[in-house]
Amino acid sequence: MTSQPVHAPIESTRVTATDGAALVFTWDADSRIEVRNLGGEVVIEANAAGLRTLAGHLLVLARDGVSDGAHLHLEDGNGLEEGSVGLVLERSDEE
Repeated sequence: MTSQPVHAPIESTRVTATDGAALVFTWDADSRIEVRNLGGEVVIEANAAGLRTLAGHLLVLARDGVSDGAHLHLEDGNGLEEGSVGLVLERSDEE
């Protein structure tokens, strides 16, 4: 993981409309999140701000009224550090 944020948004907010409802995703200042695929496992490495950011994203998706299938794409240069593999956070209420 790099010591300086490369492409991570700083205090930014992304609004995604799903079934007419807006989902607001916010990044903590100085958050760094890196996702690596090691073959048999995926590693999500983040500083404290990055972990709070991910927790907040998951809580947004877990709210009452959020539809099944609502999701957020995080990618290299779009919320994740350079060199990260893509990560999709998705709500699935189906068993």
